[in-house]
Amino acid sequence: MVAELAGQAALVPMDGFHLAEAELRRLGRTDRKGAPDTFDPAGYAALLARLRAPEPDSAVYAPAFDRRIEEPVAGSIPVAPHIPLIVTEGNYLLLDSAPWSRVRTLLDEVWYVDLDTPERVRRLVDRHEHFGRPRADAERFVHASDEANARVVAATRDRADLVITFTPEEAPPPAGS
Repeated sequence: MVAELAGQAALVPMDGFHLAEAELRRLGRTDRKGAPDTFDPAGYAALLARLRAPEPDSAVYAPAFDRRIEEPVAGSIPVAPHIPLIVTEGNYLLLDSAPWSRVRTLLDEVWYVDLDTPERVRRLVDRHEHFGRPRADAERFVHASDEANARVVAATRDRADLVITFTPEEAPPPAGS
């Protein structure tokens, strides 16, 4: 969608607000990477607030997440002040507990995209394997960490402005494929 609106929209994913791997190790949270407490929601909310009221002559720079190195990278996404539509995506946009609850107040609409569990799991395992995990490790991580995160996300579905449900045949290809 953002590509179709070239120059009129920007994509600013929540993934850039993953905590760094060193911080996850310090916190003892590497086994649950991707859980709500492994992000910087206050930083994400601050970025969303800046994007809603940009300075007229300066870009806002957002971080991205680089899966090749499994780390957030600051200043990766420039957003010009004249861009009228900001699209963001992430698992925890609809969480109603602090500090995540502030995020929803900064979004005009939130769409929940649903994909059946077997297809979602298959895609997650494939993604982890593509970025270097052995298949067995990828499957273990998905069933332990990613599925726990998916249950948290599923509990927020009823707060969405729109729910889009895809069958495996209808679903767009995974990002980056």
